[in-house]
Amino acid sequence: MKELEDIIKAFDAAEQAGKQTALATVVQVEGSSYRRAGARMLVTEDGELTGAISGGCLEGDALRKARLVMAQQQPMLVTYDTTDDDDAKLGVGLGCNGIIHILIEPIFASQPNHPIQLFKKFLGKRQNAVVITLFSLANRKGTQLGTCLFLTNDEYLSKCGNTPIAAQLRADAQAVLQAGRSATKTYLADSEITGFVELLKPAVSLLVFGAGNDAIPLVQMASVLGWHTTVIDGRANYAVSSRFPQARQVLVAKPDQALSLLTTDSRTVAVLMTHNYNYDLAMLRQLMPLQLPYVGSLGPKKKLMRMLDELLDNGMNMTSSELQALYGPTGLDIGAETSEEIALSILSEIQAVLQQREGKSLRDKHTVIHSNDMESLPVNHENL
Repeated sequence: MKELEDIIKAFDAAEQAGKQTALATVVQVEGSSYRRAGARMLVTEDGELTGAISGGCLEGDALRKARLVMAQQQPMLVTYDTTDDDDAKLGVGLGCNGIIHILIEPIFASQPNHPIQLFKKFLGKRQNAVVITLFSLANRKGTQLGTCLFLTNDEYLSKCGNTPIAAQLRADAQAVLQAGRSATKTYLADSEITGFVELLKPAVSLLVFGAGNDAIPLVQMASVLGWHTTVIDGRANYAVSSRFPQARQVLVAKPDQALSLLTTDSRTVAVLMTHNYNYDLAMLRQLMPLQLPYVGSLGPKKKLMRMLDELLDNGMNMTSSELQALYGPTGLDIGAETSEEIALSILSEIQAVLQQREGKSLRDKHTVIHSNDMESLPVNHENL
């Protein structure tokens, strides 16, 4: 979500300066590419770029296309085919062996619910959202409809009007929202239109229990990732905002007070690192029933097993899913020793857990790095 946050900041600055902008979105990938569908980049009329649609290979050419889009005030679909070994003929030299479809849309700041405005709505609440972007692979030089629908559990916005597929688009968005994964959908009529039905998830909310010196690099690195971090500690001289300027919140709280000050959801993870056995024990007792996807415990496994035994002795029931979400010692085995290395280890494990990956070397992966984890919804034959 950091990329979207950066794009919004750049857009607001450009609007304040009276600059035109365009948004480039990777809407579909076939084969291998550096970025997956959903990657975005904001382009201003004077060439400022925020975000990324590749590893730096496409940005220069996309800038030229974006300036044309701003001049013509019409969306444009651009395709980069790097399956040919001689991809240098494109002038970009990708070497990715894939086909990347990028939709570039002019942003009309005066129009309500333009794409950036929709992203602002999404970031304003901690809930999943779905955005649908329509484009035509069959008629690349034809009209590209672009970003046209936004859906959350309590809000629905559409620029599809009363077109025959309006109801189907909403149904598809609802299906993706419930399934929890993005999808593609093809609509067949006089021409073929593809819909990128994209699920947007809130930023990771990281709860760090412990404000010692070893928590500082953890919060710093989480900030680089765009995670929203809250630091909680019972020691007022440690839990100080000046020690954790990148944290969203720094709270002084005893264990029995901490959770009343916090809001948790399915994108919330926690790490216990107070170096105080009783504090960690009290927090573990409260965190486990919340069914967070990740609860990490810093320190040896012996400490964690002792805490679990104590909780069991005090009558606490633990389900297999609660125990499965508990990681102790927290972090991947990368030989970490310093606080910075330990922070890297912890964040890497959390990322792997949230993405349902094993954290192995990519060298040992026998498929493409970014597997196609999007569903393909049934083709719709409605008249457009």
